[in-house]
Amino acid sequence: MHKPITKGSTSRSSPTLIIDADACPVTREALACARAARVPVLIAGNSTQNLARRIRRDDPRDAEHARGRDTTHPGFWAETLDVSCGADSADFAIIERLQPGDVVVTQDIGLASMVLGRGAAAIGVRGHVYSKATIDMQLFIRHEEKKVRRAGGRTQGPSAFNDDDRERFRSNLARLLRKALSPNEGQLGPTMPIDGAPMASTD
Repeated sequence: MHKPITKGSTSRSSPTLIIDADACPVTREALACARAARVPVLIAGNSTQNLARRIRRDDPRDAEHARGRDTTHPGFWAETLDVSCGADSADFAIIERLQPGDVVVTQDIGLASMVLGRGAAAIGVRGHVYSKATIDMQLFIRHEEKKVRRAGGRTQGPSAFNDDDRERFRSNLARLLRKALSPNEGQLGPTMPIDGAPMASTD
């Protein structure tokens, strides 16, 4: 097996798409976006999962064989990272390898907060792009909902995942990857609406 992507590696001058694979319903879509953007992918999850099941047989599996590499694209290739089944193991493994400019797919608000704090971008599985301006409030709401549940109360769960969520994710992730590849271009214009409102800025 090739050497895993590691923090501080000299080969990490370009963005990498990192997928928090635990209960992720859009791994296939994320890989498709990475192929189109020609950026590498790291799929991280606990060792009980078959992380490679979404990777095509003909997908490159190391940087040496990256597909589509040129002066502006690092090229697409995919690798997996098995972690222990302990709580937050995948989160810590992702943060260890994260570099500024990377893009992380996760539905874990706590991980998203750490990602933003390290100069990277984070997007939820429904296409919500996490923002420094709102992440603290999201963390507070999550904390309060946990308190209610611990006290025996009930909180409203998310609606069923649907095709609109999947399409919003694809569109917004494609925009994030284009911005990561061309950071000096700034915002890429209006983004797809989320719950009837414009998507929050990633700044």
